Amino acid sequence: MKSIQFAIIGCGRIAERHAEIINNIAKLTAVCDIKPERAKDFSVKYNCRQYNSIEELLKNEPDIDVISVCTPNSLHSAHTILGLKSGKHVLCEKPMAISVSECKQMMIEADKSGKDLFIVKQNRFNPPVAALKQVISEGRLGKILSAELNCFWNRNDEYYRQSDWKGKKALDGGTLFTQFSHFIDLLYWLIGDVTSLNAFGKNYIHNGLVEFEDTGAVILEFAGGAIGTINYTVNSYKQNMEGSITVFGERGTVKIGGQYLNVLEYQSIEGYEIKGLPESRPANDYGFYKGSMSNHERVYENVIDVLTGGGTIAANAFEGMKTVEIIERIYQSMEKNRTSA
Repeated sequence: MKSIQFAIIGCGRIAERHAEIINNIAKLTAVCDIKPERAKDFSVKYNCRQYNSIEELLKNEPDIDVISVCTPNSLHSAHTILGLKSGKHVLCEKPMAISVSECKQMMIEADKSGKDLFIVKQNRFNPPVAALKQVISEGRLGKILSAELNCFWNRNDEYYRQSDWKGKKALDGGTLFTQFSHFIDLLYWLIGDVTSLNAFGKNYIHNGLVEFEDTGAVILEFAGGAIGTINYTVNSYKQNMEGSITVFGERGTVKIGGQYLNVLEYQSIEGYEIKGLPESRPANDYGFYKGSMSNHERVYENVIDVLTGGGTIAANAFEGMKTVEIIERIYQSMEKNRTSA
């Protein structure tokens, strides 16, 4: 069986993780970045061809099977659509896009092209998260009553100053898109769709660096009747503090915590105990800050399984769109509350 050939669009920090994994389990054929020095560094390190425009790459690389989109948030839609139109499967980093309308265009193009569109949701593979999903799916918690999501991280001035797009509304989208879309995805994946919500947000200490909130609070109601809260900030002093989800059911309570949803902190389930969990992988380490869990190899294993073994997409485009939809509604509520205050 031939090795699946990948190309990476965008050679920033997260692309390093993608390149390492592709190099181990498949073939990285080409990379692309509008900054020539970045593309060159990747091409040398991973022994692949370099390009400075996605159009040039797609024109000259007919044998590539999958495009991995690792560009700034606002470019995910355009680059995904170009890849699909060229007859490639696409793996798009989170968030899928920064508007529902963009997500829908991506989905339409995937349908027209007959190609698969995968969305990176690596935190679903965290062992405690997968275990919680299982106990909910098996009905062990009974009716879900409420859920709490806490995201308390640190993103300092250097984080934004070192980037030419983070913190800029048109390119970034907002804190929930760049920092915490994985967490919103898990809330949707575990509890279900959101029927109503009310949200408040403020920028307390990132004025001049960030064009949106650095702190937010949301209350929501889910389609199944449960209520929930989201509390988040990037103002945790000096370091990431917590990423946690607590689920309260009629017959059980479970909290997954740690800094990155990587620790089973509490469980009390009628007649059942979660045990024997494998150790969680370390977080993605970018030097002066850390991101979510580094389960990208599981994402790529799923892509290869779908394309060669008839597997099922672990995180599909519809689910990616639902995450964007919830975030979009949160920001609409924040804006409404801000203007009416």
